[in-house]
Amino acid sequence: MIEPHFKPILLIVSLISCGNNPKKQDIVSNMILIPGGEFMMGSTDSLSYPDEYPQHKVSISSFLMDKHEVTNKQFSDFVNNTGYVTTAEKLYKYFDHQLGDSISRKGSLVFDGSNLSYEQGLEDLSWWKWCDDASWRHPNGPGSSIADKMDHPVIHVSWYDAHAYAIWAGKRLPTESEWEWAARGGKKDIRFPWGNSEANRSYQKANLWQGRFPFMNEVKDGNQWSSKVGEYSPNGYGLYDMAGNVWEWCVDEYDINAYKKRSIQNYLVDPVSKITYDLVDPGQEKRVMRGGSFLCDETICSGYNITRRMRSTPDTGFIHTGFRCVIDVD
Repeated sequence: MIEPHFKPILLIVSLISCGNNPKKQDIVSNMILIPGGEFMMGSTDSLSYPDEYPQHKVSISSFLMDKHEVTNKQFSDFVNNTGYVTTAEKLYKYFDHQLGDSISRKGSLVFDGSNLSYEQGLEDLSWWKWCDDASWRHPNGPGSSIADKMDHPVIHVSWYDAHAYAIWAGKRLPTESEWEWAARGGKKDIRFPWGNSEANRSYQKANLWQGRFPFMNEVKDGNQWSSKVGEYSPNGYGLYDMAGNVWEWCVDEYDINAYKKRSIQNYLVDPVSKITYDLVDPGQEKRVMRGGSFLCDETICSGYNITRRMRSTPDTGFIHTGFRCVIDVD
């Protein structure tokens, strides 16, 4: 076991030369010092996806990580201070095959499994529905609100939105190697941030899907959709929601063969994947997401596994996608 090492927040402040500047101190409030170290990144079990192999040794420098996923309140402060407009709130050209013409629209992707049958196949991802004018402000479309969800993670944010927030906050998005190292919480040989108990038996430990996806969510964890940050127990480093609640953007460009390329190198320090384009969707740039969400079912995406890598185009937002930030300390 790798023992976690915590330092008081005032010492953390001094690490990034904050002095007595209240704004700088506010930047690192609610952040955790993640000690540097070495670990074997990736999976060795027989249940993981091909892009999670092979394991390879990685060295990580110490860094600060947000204790919680960025909330609606925090993102609202960013927007109010900068006037930033998210990707989902901008018009873009969309070709409508029925109309045979390009139209301009705003919006994002929401989840709807209500009209799917048990006999229907799951390959076409038909639970995802485009919703005009859905955004971080209106997560379920026009008429919906975040007024009672200011302590929930912000959603419907693209990678570009997350990156813009991180810059404004004096931070950055984590690399996926930093994210995996932090999710382990100082422990070896665990599948999930909470340990090794199966996800379908761990509903009290994270905001997870329970039931038969996508038709029935038994809501054993108490949340149909997102939950307020910090509602469940933290991992070994004191980080909350490292599995479930919302997927989290990382800085890395997705490369399906990243681990194969890394494995031929003897020693990697703070690696960041660069794109060679997704072989599943040729020619599309994608960014890495980690951690799973309240919509992840183990039979569909195994998103709660610490090693699980997900991908999406950087201009895409979903009802279950958010982020958290980090700061270098070395």
